[in-house]
Amino acid sequence: MSISVTAPAKERAVGALITAGVLWGTGGLAGAFLTARGNLHPLGVAGCRLLFGGICAIGYLAVTGQLRVVPRGRAALVRLLVVGVLLAVFQVSYFASVALTSVSVATMTTIGSVPVFVAVATTVRDRRLPAVPTLVAVAIALAGLVLLTSSSDGVVTGGRLVGGLACALGAGAGFAVLTLVNGKPVPGLAPLPTIAFGCLTGGILLLPLSLGTALSADWRPEVVAAALFLAVLPTAVAYAAYFRGLRTAHPVVAALAALLEPLVAALLAALLLGERLGLTGWLGAALLVGALAVASLPAGGTTARRG
Repeated sequence: MSISVTAPAKERAVGALITAGVLWGTGGLAGAFLTARGNLHPLGVAGCRLLFGGICAIGYLAVTGQLRVVPRGRAALVRLLVVGVLLAVFQVSYFASVALTSVSVATMTTIGSVPVFVAVATTVRDRRLPAVPTLVAVAIALAGLVLLTSSSDGVVTGGRLVGGLACALGAGAGFAVLTLVNGKPVPGLAPLPTIAFGCLTGGILLLPLSLGTALSADWRPEVVAAALFLAVLPTAVAYAAYFRGLRTAHPVVAALAALLEPLVAALLAALLLGERLGLTGWLGAALLVGALAVASLPAGGTTARRG
C-alpha cells in the first residue's frame, strides 16, 4: 500500500509560511507607530527591529535551555553571518527605496520582485522550469500586487525614481537570496537559533546607521511596547516560521507567501486606520489570496511505500 508522506509536510510548511506573511503584515503598523509616536527614523526602526528581535529570541533560547544545543561549527557560523548580512542589506535597501520614492512603490517593487528572482534562480539551478501552478501563481500575484498598490501616494520621476527602483530591486534580490540560502538547512541548526543570531548580527551591522536616531527617539512606554511587539512577532517569530516552512516548501512558494505582508498591512490599515482600499485594492487582495491557493496545489510528490 502507498502512503503519501509529502502532503502533511507540505501543509505544515504552507501553514508556517502563511503565519510568517501575516505577522510581517502587522509590522508595518508597528513601524509606522514608532516613526509617528517615537520620532524614530525608518533606518532606526530597521536597526532596532533586528537588534531587539535577536536579543529577544536569544533570551528565549537561553531561558528554555536551547542555547546548549546550538551548533558552533564552521557551517553554522557561516550561515548565521550570511543571514545577518542579508537581513541588513534587505532592510537598508528597502528603506533607501522608501526615502527615494514612496512606501507603495518601494513595497510593490521589492516584494513583487522576490518570487520572480527566486523563480529565475531555481530555473537556472535546477535546469528546468518551475511547475505550471507556480508560474501561474507568480503571474497572478504580480497582477494582484499592482492592483493593491495602484493608488500610489506620490509620483516620482527622473533619477530619484531610477535610484529608488534600483534599491528596491536590490532589496528583493537580497530577500530572494535569503530564501534560497535557507532552503537548505545546516544540520542541527534550527530555524529559531538561525533567526535569533542572524537578527542580532544584522542589528549590529546596522548600528552605525541606526544608533543616533535610536538614542534621540522618544521612548515612552507605548513606544517601547510597540518596539518589543515589532521585535518579537513580525521579526523573531515570523522569520523563524518562514525558515521552518522553507525546509519542505518550494522556494518560489515561500517567496509568494511574502506577498501576504502588503496584503495584511493594507487590510489592517483599512480596518484600524480607516484607509479605503477601493474596488481595485480589494480585487488585488483577492488575486493575492488566489495566487497562494494556486501555488499550494499539489504538483506531484514522492510517496513512501509500506506493505
